[in-house]
Amino acid sequence: MFTGIVEELGRVGSIESSTESAVLRIEGPLVASDARHGDSIAVNGVCLTVVTHDAAGFTVDVMAETLRRSSLGALRPGDPVNLERAMAASSRFGGHIVQGHVDGTATVVERVPGDRWEVVTFSLPESLARYVVEKGSITVDGVSLTVSAVATTTFSVSLIPTTLEATTLGRKQVGDSVNLEVDVLAKYVENLIRHGAIGKEES
Repeated sequence: MFTGIVEELGRVGSIESSTESAVLRIEGPLVASDARHGDSIAVNGVCLTVVTHDAAGFTVDVMAETLRRSSLGALRPGDPVNLERAMAASSRFGGHIVQGHVDGTATVVERVPGDRWEVVTFSLPESLARYVVEKGSITVDGVSLTVSAVATTTFSVSLIPTTLEATTLGRKQVGDSVNLEVDVLAKYVENLIRHGAIGKEES
């Protein structure tokens, strides 16, 4: 489990691609400092498993399903990536519940600079629209954000200077792809309602 609070802005060191998978080398000395084989690290919001590691970074295997469902397949050596280690039980819960299971991808539609912030608008896939609400939580490229506005096919977030500087979201341009993970609690509630578990009186 993650919180969506990015710990480090790393970068892609190398990519070894094969027919149905890829091996990524990620440079990130902070998150690699206590990494172990088998640990989970979120890379642009995708939960990946550490295979090898050293003081400067780590490698992960990425399967075809992950490459297809996320924006990781578009990464190139040198690209910046958001990194977060799995949440420790003793840590402060600064974001929201993030699983690292990408629900879909979106593209940057518009960027509107403000005095001390920037409003960024993303496309909203129809299949995810019912889970996105104003003032609700959403994860964009592994960053826990609050939805500031929702339209039929888009949603917007307001990014503070720290987020713009410390994550990839400050570098994304119109047309760039991002990973989305909606609030898992909304999906559980929907499933419970669908199966009649909420509002059903016990006999």
